[in-house]
Amino acid sequence: MLNIQDNDIIVQLNSQDIERRLSLYQVFIYLYEGHRDLLNDILKLDNLSQLSCSGTKAYHLQGVVDGSAIYVTTNLCDNQTQTLQQPQHIWTIGRDRSNGVCVDDQLLSPHHAAIQYVEGEGFFLIDFNSENGSFVNSEQVYQPVRLKDGDRIRLGSLSFDFFLNQTCRILPTVTGDKLKNLLNYQDIKYSSDDTVKIPLTHCYKINLESEKLDLSAKQKSDILDLFLKSRT
Repeated sequence: MLNIQDNDIIVQLNSQDIERRLSLYQVFIYLYEGHRDLLNDILKLDNLSQLSCSGTKAYHLQGVVDGSAIYVTTNLCDNQTQTLQQPQHIWTIGRDRSNGVCVDDQLLSPHHAAIQYVEGEGFFLIDFNSENGSFVNSEQVYQPVRLKDGDRIRLGSLSFDFFLNQTCRILPTVTGDKLKNLLNYQDIKYSSDDTVKIPLTHCYKINLESEKLDLSAKQKSDILDLFLKSRT
């Protein structure tokens, strides 16, 4: 049971909360009247961040160093993952269609920023004095910033993860026993008007009871391709 003293405390706390809310409201009105565009942009960014947490597509850009081949892969363009090669190793980002990475985002400048690869140094983010700024891990970029694997980049309201791939491992050859297991248990589906299942044993004349499978490299590759397609 609440006594009279407890009720007085609750009333006092409620009054303080109301006063605090009124003060914040007055501050908000003052800021909105003087900086309406800025607050609108903040509200847009907040709405976009909430959408990104609700299951929308996660965007990324990956810089790849594969020997002498330097390129990026990203799903920022045309809503699909693509490999983008550029002879100068400069990938411009912005709203204008002349950019290597063109994104239709009203908070992006027409020519907002670029990612550049410098030999022996790595990938860098350069801001082109954009209106809404470029950020790496929430820090605004004023000078070229070297990017690290896992960095979070925001350009205007566009946010994406940067990944760096400089390592390639050659995996061991799949052994005959493992291939035999794949052949034993997987069927292949060919897409057509009528779905047809064709066992892999019909593709190649293979004796599954033999201890050793005599397959060429191309046959092994084809078998794995067919198996992976059957899983999709």
